[in-house]
Amino acid sequence: MKSLDASTLRVGDRLDELTATAALMRASVVPMQQLGSIIDSEGSAVRLVQMSEDDRIFVPKTSSHDVIGAVTGRDLEVARRDVEEWRTAGYDIRSVLDASYPDTLHDIFNRPPMLFIRGHWSNETPRPIAIVGAREASPEGLRRARRLASELVDKGFTIVSGLAKGIDTAAHEAALAAGGLTSAVVGTGLKRLFPPENATLAEGILGRGGAIISQFFPNQPPTRWTFPMRNVVMSGICLATIVVEAAQSSGARLQARVALQHGRTVFLLKSLVERHEWARKYVEIGAYGTFAIPIETTAEIVQRLEGTHEEKILSVA
Repeated sequence: MKSLDASTLRVGDRLDELTATAALMRASVVPMQQLGSIIDSEGSAVRLVQMSEDDRIFVPKTSSHDVIGAVTGRDLEVARRDVEEWRTAGYDIRSVLDASYPDTLHDIFNRPPMLFIRGHWSNETPRPIAIVGAREASPEGLRRARRLASELVDKGFTIVSGLAKGIDTAAHEAALAAGGLTSAVVGTGLKRLFPPENATLAEGILGRGGAIISQFFPNQPPTRWTFPMRNVVMSGICLATIVVEAAQSSGARLQARVALQHGRTVFLLKSLVERHEWARKYVEIGAYGTFAIPIETTAEIVQRLEGTHEEKILSVA
């Protein structure tokens, strides 16, 4: 490969921008979702890696200071090799600078700098809505998740979940069984999907026109920190989040909090609100100036999001 350094990269060249973004991500000098906003604000990852220590004088004292000088020519060479390998493998790579980067993610402050996608996802994906909940779900929770997913795809929504055990799996499977669209936002790289037993489900999602979406490099294994970051992206990419079952420490509760922070609509099943203090607080006290909405039926969700009045659908609460 031809030797690379920052001066050889061109601002606005897509391959160079992807290379610079990947190098900055690997440098890990700022949190990944802070990096997305920095690159977006600057308008170029290449421009960031081309900044020198002298540029600190002219750049306002923000987190962008931390990325100045963080990337070497060797880092760029490794990143270029990675980007070319990912492209050869067929991954759809989108940086925060690309026109194809989801509009919904541009709305949130902690947007990821890069997405890796298998399958089909665009700004025309119809009405994405997240259904999330416990991995160790109760039989009643699984039933509720299935009914929600089935009835919402019938109303033209795309069901988004995390490909995890429990509620996620039930929502994906019910959406597929109902002939609808479903996609997954995962907490690993696309080569390391977790749990492994859901590999067949992932292929089923792709085979029916859905997508598997990750903000992590393809070889990223599952960790305790990747799954909360996944919940941030799932909240941001969707119009609303529905929580079916979730304990105080669960990722689904985290997603409810983050979604409120994003200004997204959050629906909590009435059965969840009755059972958990955290859910009651989000309904009665709210968070970040926004209140969660307790619901009993799918019709209430549709009415809230569409501003319509529909015939009552069998309760899922």
